[in-house]
Amino acid sequence: MGPVADPHQLMKILVSDKLAPEGLAILEAQKEFQVDVRNGMSPDELKKVIGEYDAIIIRSATTLTGDIIDAGAKLKVIGRAGVGLDNVDLPAATKKGVVAMNTPGGNTTSTAEHTLSMMLALSRNIPQACAAMRAGRWDRSQFSGVELHGKTLGIIGLGRIGSTVSRYAKAFGMQVLAYDPYLSMEAIQQQGVAAGPLERLYENSDYISVHIPKTAETENLIGATEIAKMKPGVRLINCARGGIIDEAALDEALASGRIAGAALDVFAEEPLAADSPLRGRENCVLTPHLGASTSEAQVNVAIEIAECVRDALMGRGIVNAVNFPSVDGETYRQLEPYIHLGFCMGKFAGQLINGRISEVKITYNGILTRYKTAPVTLSLVNGLLTPILEDRVNYVNALDVARERAIAVQEITSTRDEEFTNCVKVEIETDKIPFLMMGTLSGNNLPRIVRINQTYMEAIPEGNILFIHNNDKPGMVGAIGATLGEGQVNIAGITLGRRTDTGTAISVINVDSEVPEAVVERLKQIPDILYVRAMKV
Repeated sequence: MGPVADPHQLMKILVSDKLAPEGLAILEAQKEFQVDVRNGMSPDELKKVIGEYDAIIIRSATTLTGDIIDAGAKLKVIGRAGVGLDNVDLPAATKKGVVAMNTPGGNTTSTAEHTLSMMLALSRNIPQACAAMRAGRWDRSQFSGVELHGKTLGIIGLGRIGSTVSRYAKAFGMQVLAYDPYLSMEAIQQQGVAAGPLERLYENSDYISVHIPKTAETENLIGATEIAKMKPGVRLINCARGGIIDEAALDEALASGRIAGAALDVFAEEPLAADSPLRGRENCVLTPHLGASTSEAQVNVAIEIAECVRDALMGRGIVNAVNFPSVDGETYRQLEPYIHLGFCMGKFAGQLINGRISEVKITYNGILTRYKTAPVTLSLVNGLLTPILEDRVNYVNALDVARERAIAVQEITSTRDEEFTNCVKVEIETDKIPFLMMGTLSGNNLPRIVRINQTYMEAIPEGNILFIHNNDKPGMVGAIGATLGEGQVNIAGITLGRRTDTGTAISVINVDSEVPEAVVERLKQIPDILYVRAMKV
């Protein structure tokens, strides 16, 4: 894939959702562009016209399904004025060679300020007092509140928004206690906040604010068990993603008074059901997903996405791409299978590492030494951080995100003969157990994992995977297969690696569907199985 578009030909850009005028002005100022604003089109209408356009800019109202993207005969760039890209079929865009971009930093201030606004509204009963005043009452004593000053704020997730909330909270005289298992202690300490395990945060926080993506691991992260560990009278705030806090458990705790109050801007299902019991809780402040809804944030994301799309179409570079590294066309053609290998290796490793990452060392050997391997490095680090950060990390910002988290990334090209030709070796240092992995390509350029720590194998790092570490005893494969069969999980392939010095083995099992948690638990009960992890790459 060469330059994204020919800058000497008139290029057409479709803006299908409302975009701030400041963003439109950037595009319209480019004489090579024809900008068409057509808001409110139906999917069928969009599908009929998208073939005319080189780029499309959307927000949340437009959904780009696979069939719409496939209809984009000239489509080269998708720009999303916002963070999430859940309304874009990314695999379809990638397969078609369409660059998809977003604006991950445009609403940081807006969301952080909304978080503090929710904390203040919750603490001073502002919504309830306002409603009473409008009803003609004057109930000063009923709405007596509490101060933020001197209280402890527990922040779960210390990324861009969490860090900004921390800074704002300290201006109010609050003590900040942070939990972020993927951020190094050094990076946390540099922000001047205390760090600790979740249990400590639960026990000592007067307020708890969530700033993490929703993933399989963070869904219902805060439920009845976690609430029971919290300081009595704690107040919870969620302006991140719905579903991280178990709403049923929260409602029960609000009703009992175990939690003094909650402030929610996001919900597991949106819009929030009219009959949700949370709507009737006087000690619960609710807003309809307003975290990024400020005029400044809308202008910021409009300007940012307009600049990104302009520069991509004009061949000036690709910024904030979530599915494409920055690289020229000829090099990309040579590196494409290794870029894919790097991402698969990183995502595979990201689900197996234990502890806080401090260093990632990537060594390239063979044909890879002829090229600038930065795209492969970006892809590998992107894959490594994706299980942790989801849509907050992409090919372009992966190294910046790693740097923010005090993760040192070292890239080495080696002419020394390795065990495998044209291989990529990644060594990950953590505060617990170091991790090593080697990968290469098969004869048909498909990714293969050939070594995990000291165990050799040839595993396929794609799709739904079961990773099992066990004692090397007779009957293990049969026991595993029987358990999966009972759970209606079909095995697509299995790779074994053995260590005679330790008497252990690793099984990497490719399966046709996600493995239910109940099946994983049954596998863990099999004698001589030491570790089980269901993964998706």
